[in-house]
Amino acid sequence: MSTNPEFTQINPLFARPGEDSRAPRHTLAAGPMGPETAYQIIHDEIMLDGNSRLNLATFVGTWMDDYARRLYAESFDKNMIDKDEYPQTAAIEDYCWHIIADLWHAPEPRSTIGTSTIGSSEACMLGGLAFKRRWQQSRRAAGLSTDKPNLVMSSAVQVCWEKFCNYWEVEARLVPVTDEHPCLDGNDLAAYVDENTIGVVAIMGVTYTGIYEPVQEIAAALDAIQAATGLDVPIHVDAASGGMVAPFLQPELVWDFRLERVHSISTSAHKYGLVYPGLGWVVWRSLDLMPEELVFNVSYLGGDMPTLALNFSRPGAQVLLQYFLFLRLGFEGYRLVQQTSQNVALFLSSAIAEHGAFTLISDGSDIPVFAWSLKPGHTDKWNLYHLSDRLRARGWLVPAYPMPDNLSDQTVQRIVVRNGLSLDLASRLLTAITEETAYLDRLEGAMPAEKHHPGFTH
Repeated sequence: MSTNPEFTQINPLFARPGEDSRAPRHTLAAGPMGPETAYQIIHDEIMLDGNSRLNLATFVGTWMDDYARRLYAESFDKNMIDKDEYPQTAAIEDYCWHIIADLWHAPEPRSTIGTSTIGSSEACMLGGLAFKRRWQQSRRAAGLSTDKPNLVMSSAVQVCWEKFCNYWEVEARLVPVTDEHPCLDGNDLAAYVDENTIGVVAIMGVTYTGIYEPVQEIAAALDAIQAATGLDVPIHVDAASGGMVAPFLQPELVWDFRLERVHSISTSAHKYGLVYPGLGWVVWRSLDLMPEELVFNVSYLGGDMPTLALNFSRPGAQVLLQYFLFLRLGFEGYRLVQQTSQNVALFLSSAIAEHGAFTLISDGSDIPVFAWSLKPGHTDKWNLYHLSDRLRARGWLVPAYPMPDNLSDQTVQRIVVRNGLSLDLASRLLTAITEETAYLDRLEGAMPAEKHHPGFTH
């Protein structure tokens, strides 16, 4: 037997080198340690994380069944970009976005174009880039300047759109949300659109509240602007959450490629697409709306392939998980999963609405997400940040945060109901909210007014 205690099997795990001292944090250790020791160190550290199933701040999926996990383990070494080596994975990617194009009522789903992405943020970037390039092409053809492009959107957009405008030098024209207009609804749109507008972003599932922006009304407002000015401004629908909810729960709602002005739609497969983190999709209404210059034909690992995404090497496993779900659930299965999540959201929001301390802002009848505020005059002893902290101590992550712009003086809390939050767990959450609110209401003095860090996750 070796005299090195690292390899002395009778040595208790937590007394072995590596466990009996602090692991290096910022430099590489001089030598190796046993795999079981390295595993245990990291395993123990991530116990300090929250329980992902109780994280009601995030939209990102936290549960898949055992068959999905098995498929994931069999395919996490596949590189999505290497289509020559993994041609069937590449074919499955095509199956998926064609299925999504059909789900979103593309006029010719089999002859349009789309791609998988790392997430909906990359998908949004591609949609915005297509807008900018088409606008530039049109302006150059007319002999006009391409110096000052702008993109019009609600001030409640996800930060990826602000990043897009920053990275690609596009002016972000943010339409403020107000009590009267809590989302972009086409009102006063003419004040923001001009000849330099490359497009308008409409959100199917506003991050702050979960409500849908009325894409059909936005399109109608742009139709009126075109009739008055001749400006033909397209729409990109950021359907990060709603793109995989509305087709199943609100099939009569017209928001997708049934509107001719909608040029592209993006979604996050790792949200209500039900896949583990790391996958998004973007689809264009028709092939001509994707500028050819954004599609690259590259030689890689022995094969030639077109590539559309911003990232190059990226995981192929999540694409396979998406196709697994399409096969596993079908339309009716997706409808049932999303309906169950919405039923839980409505159960929770109705109880919050009946609670004397709160005012409901949205109820989860669009995507299964709802928000509430503290009823004016209810208390001067505590606020929703304090309630969020109390719930966190019980394992529940229920974020509190300020609304944007003109509503920034209003603090709300939000719950995202995802697949995996059962009605039974939801009832436990309600008990926790009721008990912690009662605790705060019994306070004789005000809670400390230290600076709170809003919990906000898309």
